[in-house]
Amino acid sequence: MHDVVIRTQELSKHFGAFVAVDKISFDVPAGEIFGFLGANGAGKTTAMRMLSGLSRPTSGAATVAGFDVFTQPEEIKRTIGYMSQKFSLYEDLTVRENITFFGGIYGLSDSAIKEKSDLLIEQLGLQGEVKKLVGSLPLGWKQKLAFSVAMIHDPKIVFLDEPTGGVDPLTRRQFWELIYAAADRGVTIFVTTHYMDEAEYCHRVSIMVDGAIKALDTPRDLKQTYQAPTMDAVFYHLARGAQRSAD
Repeated sequence: MHDVVIRTQELSKHFGAFVAVDKISFDVPAGEIFGFLGANGAGKTTAMRMLSGLSRPTSGAATVAGFDVFTQPEEIKRTIGYMSQKFSLYEDLTVRENITFFGGIYGLSDSAIKEKSDLLIEQLGLQGEVKKLVGSLPLGWKQKLAFSVAMIHDPKIVFLDEPTGGVDPLTRRQFWELIYAAADRGVTIFVTTHYMDEAEYCHRVSIMVDGAIKALDTPRDLKQTYQAPTMDAVFYHLARGAQRSAD
């Protein structure tokens, strides 16, 4: 049995009278690719922000890598990797400047940053691009670089918030190859997406509707439970009565 690295018990977040996340409970074992699915407005990003130490929950309990989300958010931030679709790299810095900057943010020493930068640049085949501004790179390269930068400090858990939003299917598939390689090394991947085909790539998925988790299982078992040919069909079955439409 793998150790549980993320545990939530009735975790909730209220904004005034609005309940963004409503008493969610689940465990994620080490090395799992855990898909956190839902339409825009379901509460995915709010839940991820609580688990990554960026937003204080209203009630409930949760630990990430053994740290408490209420009392140890700074320890959580130092322990995890984080990549967001909305922001992950500085477009007006070069490839090497981005790597150096984020290495510093994650607390690496100058010598470790130099060593990791050289290794990362070689692994990504970016030797000829190190002095180019990130804004000039193709989207696929930006994605690979952003994911690698989120892993520069060898975190045990990486949170990916809709990392493949707005990219073509081929680039999305290549990105998932990076995710699989990380999971094979024992890294736990917590990924939000609204692409239901990506649910098939996860070991287990939870489906959020209006702030609550409506289903949680392997893609295969969910399709069996709901007599559905695809995860798309499972999702539509569960989300039919959703009240919300925007995050």
